[in-house]
Amino acid sequence: MEKRPENAEGPSPEERREAAERIDEARAGNERLVASLTRLWDGVVEASTQANIDDEHDPEGATVAFERAQLRDALKQARSDLEDLGRAAERLRAGEYWVCERCGGSIPGARLAARPTTARCIDCAGKPL
Repeated sequence: MEKRPENAEGPSPEERREAAERIDEARAGNERLVASLTRLWDGVVEASTQANIDDEHDPEGATVAFERAQLRDALKQARSDLEDLGRAAERLRAGEYWVCERCGGSIPGARLAARPTTARCIDCAGKPL
């Protein structure tokens, strides 16, 4: 049974379908991003093991270590976003997608369209955890 705030209408079948499509599209895009960043990471690691790189005295600018750290952080964020999308898909399946996890109020469809992974209404999103 779907959890809904009191006196709130549930989402229409069309709204459910659109939400599922948004989540699926975002998930597919993130999966492609993770795969691409992983290939880049593997290439950087392989290149650094095959070359004698002097990170501290590179006249070209940024060090290989710095670039590797940026790539590592981007990959970490992309994987985290993918996990968030998985949780959003689960909330949708459980009928909790339109319900704020903090106050139990409604999450407007426009907010979910803009941020498919959100689990809090605007009021609760602005409050400290």
